[in-house]
Amino acid sequence: MEEILFYIVSACAIISAFFVVFSKSPMYSIISLIVTFFSISGLYIMLNAQFLSAVQIIVYSGAIMVLFLYVLMMLNLKQKDEPLKGSGFQILAVISGGLVFIGFIGALRGFQSIDLPVSPDSQIGLTKNLGYLLFSEYVLPFELAGILFLSALVGAVMIGKRDL
Repeated sequence: MEEILFYIVSACAIISAFFVVFSKSPMYSIISLIVTFFSISGLYIMLNAQFLSAVQIIVYSGAIMVLFLYVLMMLNLKQKDEPLKGSGFQILAVISGGLVFIGFIGALRGFQSIDLPVSPDSQIGLTKNLGYLLFSEYVLPFELAGILFLSALVGAVMIGKRDL
């Protein structure tokens, strides 16, 4: 039963991700991205990572995507207002996409299968265990991420203010 549910949620995530990429309307693309985030949250729940699932829904689906949707609606983008892009951008896009594809192929060549434990620890995704790991084993990366977020916040304020 769990495998069937896993395949259904995974298929929903993949199909909605394709809609994000191939949709011509930015509004439908954002709504598809929200569906993708909810599907990924469902996968987190199936992996017994309830905290990550809650963060995924609150932060990504709740805050960021609603902000994107609001900004998109406020901008009122129309087809005639968009500047015409030459074929140079398309050539650059194809070249950069090809380089990324070659990078993926190179990364997959060095891939070796890893034997996963038969019964993984079912308590690893709980908030208590995650907090313990963050403040004991991973305290340095956690503090560095905090400094990075602080510098990003200061940079955003500096960019937002014009009269500094």
